Amino acid sequence: MELSVEFFPPKTPEGESKLHLVRERFSETLKPAFYSVTFGAGGSTQSGTLKVVGDIHAAGAAVAPHLSCVGSSRESVREMLKQYQALGVKRIVALRGDLPSGMGQYGEFHHANELVEFIRTETGDWFHIDVAAYPETHPQAKSPASDIDFFVQKMKAGANSAVTQYFYNSDAYFRFVDEAYDLGVTQPIIAGIMPITNSSQLLRFSDACGAEIPRWIRLRLQSYGDDIASIRAFGEEVVTDLCDQLLAVGAPGIHFYSLNQADAVLSIADNLGLTKKN
Repeated sequence: MELSVEFFPPKTPEGESKLHLVRERFSETLKPAFYSVTFGAGGSTQSGTLKVVGDIHAAGAAVAPHLSCVGSSRESVREMLKQYQALGVKRIVALRGDLPSGMGQYGEFHHANELVEFIRTETGDWFHIDVAAYPETHPQAKSPASDIDFFVQKMKAGANSAVTQYFYNSDAYFRFVDEAYDLGVTQPIIAGIMPITNSSQLLRFSDACGAEIPRWIRLRLQSYGDDIASIRAFGEEVVTDLCDQLLAVGAPGIHFYSLNQADAVLSIADNLGLTKKN
C-alpha cells in the first residue's frame, strides 16, 4: 500500500515558501511514494506546475505532473513531455480536464484515453501514467455504465494505475473497483482522499466535481456553524474511519488531496499508524 499527496502550484512567493515547508513535513514524517502537482483551468498554471515539479524532483522526491487535454495540441504536449523527461520525471497524471468558463472546446485531444495513447506513442514506457476514476460517476457522464466504459478505455490505452475522485462512501469505491475488475481492468485503483477542514469549501468543491457528501456528514458540518475546531475534529474522525475501511480490504494506495496543507493529512495518517518516526 502506497501513500501519495497532491499539491497545486502557489501563485505568490509566500505560497511557495509555505509549500516548501509543507513538503518538508510530509517528506520527514509521511514519506509519500510520490507527489502529484495540478494545473489551473485550461492549463493556466502550467509554468507554475513545471516549477513545483522541478523543485520537488531536485529535492530527490518522486513527482507526477498533471497533463490535460484542455487547450493542448500534440506539439505542446510533446514539448512538455520532453521537458519532464529532461528533468528525469518518471510519472504523469493524464486527465481530460474540465473546460474553463469561456472556452468552447477541447484542443486536439478530446478524451483522456487519446492523451494516454499519445504519451505512450511518444515516450514508450518512460512514464508511469495515472488516470482519473470516478467511483460516484463523473458529473458529465451519460450514465454510470458509459462512465466506467470510458474508464476501461483509459486503462487499456496504457495507464499503469488510476487515482479516484475523493469520496466519503467506501461502498462506492468498492463497487467501482469490482465493476472495473469485472470488465478486465487489472491495474491498481488508488483511493483519493480529501480531509475535511472547511465545510463551506468542501461543499463548494463537491458541488462542482460531483463528489457526494452523505447527508449525515453534511448535516453535522452545518450544525457546527463557524466552529472550526469542531469541524476539523469531526472531519479527522470521519476521514480516519474511511481510510481504515479502505485499508482493511486492501486498497492499493491512498492519495491525499492536501490543498497545500499538512496538519489534517498528517493527523489522519498518524491515527492510522502510517507516519514514520525518525
